[in-house]
Amino acid sequence: MSTDYNADQIQILTGLEGVRRRPGMYIGSISARGLHHLVYEIVDNSVDEALAGFCREIDVTICQDNSVVVVDDGRGIPVDIQKKAGISALEVVFTILHAGGKFGGGGYKVSGGLHGVGSSVVNALSEKLEVEVRRSGKIYEAKFSRGKVTQHVKVIGECNPAEHGTRVHFLPDSTIFEETVIDFDTLKVRLRETAFLTKNLKIVLKDERQGQEREETFHYEGGIQEFVTYLNRGKTPLYDQVIYCEGVKDNVLVEAAMQHNDTYNENIFSFVNNINTPEGGTHLTGFKNAVTKTFNDYARTNKLLKDSEENLSGEDIREGMTAIISVKVQDPQFEGQTKQKLGNTEVIGAVSSVVSEQLTYFLEQNPTAARAILEKSILAQRARAAARKARDITRRKSALDSTALPGKLADCSSKNPDECEIFIVEGDSAGGSAKEARSRATQAILPLRGKILNVEKARMDHVYENAEIKSMITAFGTGIHEDFDISKLRYNKIIIMTDADVDGAHIATLMLTFIYRFMPELIKQGHVYLAQPPLYKLEKNQKIWYAYSDEELNNILKDVGRDQNNKIQRYKGLGEMDAEQLWETTMDPDRRILLRVNMDDDALSELDVTFTTLMGDQVEPRREFIEQNAKYVTNLDV
Repeated sequence: MSTDYNADQIQILTGLEGVRRRPGMYIGSISARGLHHLVYEIVDNSVDEALAGFCREIDVTICQDNSVVVVDDGRGIPVDIQKKAGISALEVVFTILHAGGKFGGGGYKVSGGLHGVGSSVVNALSEKLEVEVRRSGKIYEAKFSRGKVTQHVKVIGECNPAEHGTRVHFLPDSTIFEETVIDFDTLKVRLRETAFLTKNLKIVLKDERQGQEREETFHYEGGIQEFVTYLNRGKTPLYDQVIYCEGVKDNVLVEAAMQHNDTYNENIFSFVNNINTPEGGTHLTGFKNAVTKTFNDYARTNKLLKDSEENLSGEDIREGMTAIISVKVQDPQFEGQTKQKLGNTEVIGAVSSVVSEQLTYFLEQNPTAARAILEKSILAQRARAAARKARDITRRKSALDSTALPGKLADCSSKNPDECEIFIVEGDSAGGSAKEARSRATQAILPLRGKILNVEKARMDHVYENAEIKSMITAFGTGIHEDFDISKLRYNKIIIMTDADVDGAHIATLMLTFIYRFMPELIKQGHVYLAQPPLYKLEKNQKIWYAYSDEELNNILKDVGRDQNNKIQRYKGLGEMDAEQLWETTMDPDRRILLRVNMDDDALSELDVTFTTLMGDQVEPRREFIEQNAKYVTNLDV
């Protein structure tokens, strides 16, 4: 192998070659997530037209061949010659990185597509892309393939001078993407959120694929107020109104909507120029500061807090709050490439000022709602104090007792978290088999008795009192909520292992609800898994096969033949397997099947709605969810 390193080995990638060579740098991945990101990039360009006041409707269509068409009634991409490049502006937008109307040229005051790479990246990663523009009474067309022009801009017809807009039709490149099937529901979540955030914008999503024909329209005149109402469905609001604050301060357009409900979790989602910021930032800080100060001032002024009592904390006031914070900023500065956290310092004061002023008006004009919120906050303060005592007792025990780990935990001998995993097992019987089956060096077993507490309906003090949850908190080592520290995680993999039946699914959901609400970073960083025990054991002529689905069983039967020598056992629970069977089917790293639990930052609000629907108090939303999704169930024991 040559060890020479000279000028000839320095490569220069021209045009969009770099995008095709390293697509993950531009769209995150070449998996399904990256595939759908292409659609978002084109839609976001249309949304920017809506934010600028020139677009009222966006139509998104999934075609028979999994290509996508996005049509808007905005101004239409300019087609005249861009002087610096010497070619049509439309071709500039689709073939040159960091080109567009979002870099201070006066095209847009605010924009989500900040980097100006969206259209060109989609073009680079598409087998074919066609653009049609209606502008100034003419219809223009250009065609591309894998980033290169195949047909320069030309006039293909005339239209009514009042007509305007852009139509983009693209087919993702199957040689780039691992997955090329567009998922309707994935787009639905993102497009619904976009419509909530862009008041009065109508978005129509259609699926034209045979057997999958669907159409949904998203149009919300109430904007983020309706978003809060949507997120709070399945919960009982403390008051009827959604509190809405809107204003402009220091060139920052601020919108905030909030409503408290009878649950114990806060659900706050923040956006900048319609971009989701899951890590918050200065806009979220400004909102929290305003809420905490305004409610405490009101409580003091109206004698709801005594002089001797300490102020309510932000966490107390936000208990059960659902809120949306949406700001429009001309030059947003994001921390990191992923745009997940806003850094503009001027936004803190802008948001705090607008929210403080208008929230004060609301509380003065709605004393019944104000009292309901503060009474709940005071109860939360007392519960938090009780939880703090329980937490401190747990900490003291841990500090004094070298055997502070749960008594029923069968820990592994390795102390290297990277090679360790813990199985959370349903029931003592299965726990016994798992302890016998495991690899003692790297596999820990924690059996849980019965169904754990549903944290969706419990306050912090009750969570800390629950023995099964305390065992998990102690075993994981990270702490929860504000005490959470992922560097203290004792196991690289947390594997939920329950029976393959309805009760097992319910127990797994309870565990996932706890992890999602109290230590979501474990899911975000890929540490949480679901074990997949087999559904069937087939014995024939002293040979054994295991099947993990009805389809797999049928395939095995096709191979071995269907006759009276077949002995088929349908496993009803993990306890029916001996240690050897449990090891080779479910626990052996070389043979087992694990499903990693993922959280998509693009669907956090929908994820919250799902957990509330499944685990909350309201029966009707849960019934509707089951009716809508029953057709997708593949295995269900009754």
